[in-house]
Amino acid sequence: MVINTVLSVMAYDYPPEKLTVYLSDDGCSDLTFYAMLEAARFSKIWLPFCKKFRVEPRSPEAYFRAALAEPLGDPVTTKDWSSIKKSYEEMKQRIETTTKPGRISEEMRKEHKGFSEWDLVASPRDHQTILQILIDGKDPKAVDFEGQPLPTLVYLAREKRPQYHHNYKAGAMNALIRVSSRISNSPVILNVDCDMYSNNSKSARDAVCFFMDEEKGHEVGFVQFPQAFENITKNDVYSSSLNVIMGVEIPGFDGNGGPCYIGTGCFHRRETLCGQKYSKECKADWKRCNDIKIEERGFEVWLSSGRYPYRLAIQCRGWRSIYFNPKRAGFLGLAPTTLLQSLVQNKRWSEGDFQIFASRYCPFVYGYGKIPVKLQLSYCTYLLWAPNCLASLYYAAVPSLCLLRGISLFPEFSNLWVLPFALVFLLHRAYSLGEFLWFGGTLKGWQNDQRMWLFKRTSSYLFGFLDNILKLLGFARSAFVITAKVADTDVSERYEQEVMEFGASSPLFTILATLALLNAFCFVGGMKWVTMDVRSLGSNPFALQIILSGLLVVINLPVYQGLFLRKDKGRMPTSITRRSIMFALLACAVALY
Repeated sequence: MVINTVLSVMAYDYPPEKLTVYLSDDGCSDLTFYAMLEAARFSKIWLPFCKKFRVEPRSPEAYFRAALAEPLGDPVTTKDWSSIKKSYEEMKQRIETTTKPGRISEEMRKEHKGFSEWDLVASPRDHQTILQILIDGKDPKAVDFEGQPLPTLVYLAREKRPQYHHNYKAGAMNALIRVSSRISNSPVILNVDCDMYSNNSKSARDAVCFFMDEEKGHEVGFVQFPQAFENITKNDVYSSSLNVIMGVEIPGFDGNGGPCYIGTGCFHRRETLCGQKYSKECKADWKRCNDIKIEERGFEVWLSSGRYPYRLAIQCRGWRSIYFNPKRAGFLGLAPTTLLQSLVQNKRWSEGDFQIFASRYCPFVYGYGKIPVKLQLSYCTYLLWAPNCLASLYYAAVPSLCLLRGISLFPEFSNLWVLPFALVFLLHRAYSLGEFLWFGGTLKGWQNDQRMWLFKRTSSYLFGFLDNILKLLGFARSAFVITAKVADTDVSERYEQEVMEFGASSPLFTILATLALLNAFCFVGGMKWVTMDVRSLGSNPFALQIILSGLLVVINLPVYQGLFLRKDKGRMPTSITRRSIMFALLACAVALY
């Protein structure tokens, strides 16, 4: 996956002598370094092939997978295609054979002096800086098999020591800024995650056009491409497509001062990452820099992962941003294929965003007087994901428990005060459905989206919120280990069939299962208030609570199947079933007695 991403950006439709690709390996793995060596060799035949046949996408794995479904055309193309595919499969086989034992053999270590660096590595969290230039674009010998220059390719594993916090992606970006300033010092920098390969070879040219715009280019700090995924199922079982966020919400930032940096697929102006403030007086200088620097020195590509609060700081320094969503997606990645992966991903996102809100980088504090209030509020859409768990937990539990106890919370249908509740519910659902369908979703996909909306807010956001609160209070974070995704050959098949994958033990699943059973017990127990009351449904004080509890039961149908009906490896673990039944019954007992 990493090597395909590297090759896809090396093959950009851009002068290779002006392109430098950096791989930031925070795992400090000699296996990754070996794979980079293989990619450097393969690039000598892959880049000419891409240019000759105008290949899209330029990730070898994605291209060959897509090309199998299309006719190859004339015999010359077929011959070249077969030859390059054979070379790719041989490289792939060598990498898999070498990495399977988990170590590099002594014979291979002798092939490149860079492997000697790992003799001094104590662990991935305790090692010196490892910097290796695998392809030096300034070297006349660094050419492909047609004699054309190759992009510069650099491997970097920044120094890490146990006694110092490495600051995740922010630390990696800082290290890359320092290293790249001595190697290429390009004025435009692309940051992309290692699992987000380039799907559009013209993305670099598109981004540079924004920076070189004669009227507004000098104001642009970064150009953000949307995040998209190639493995989304028809009905998007885990609601991973982010279509509404990328198609509606983030474009809406343009009217408020520009979109935020989402952590990947973003072209930055180097000065913005180095703390440079925007000044109108510098317009003439920016025009000169655009004409000289970008055209002569090109741009850099950084491959890494993670998120950090630079996105707000850049805009607070006066720069504006551009959100560019071309017809052909600029980058494609892999969405989670199990429920646990999805929940853990959202837990990290919500935790990181709320951590920013609770720090000095809060938009209302750091951005006061620097960015418009409407942009400060726009940021809060995401920074306050984690606290949303409180309202969601209330509606997922309290009305049902009150129904079981016989406490009415909502007006009767015959009461005019029911109209605000009905209008808010119906109009919001109708708007949500229309929005989802407008951006290519399906009715079942919208149902899955509503289900994941509940699941994320009652589990992922809850743990993200608690972790931040405990940290603010000076306590250790809530310690629980997330089991790795189910390593079973059936997982992919179940994902394609859109069968929800549980299969692992996690506190996140305990919360979901407990709430699901709680609503089922309360729904059954609350039906007595309907059957015992001889009044019509319109005058029954529990009608709305029955409907709400019933909807929650319908949303949780996959959970009930995983708890009691399924027999495959993707079912809910027995330990989760036992705990959730016990907790749900305990909550019902407390409500009753």
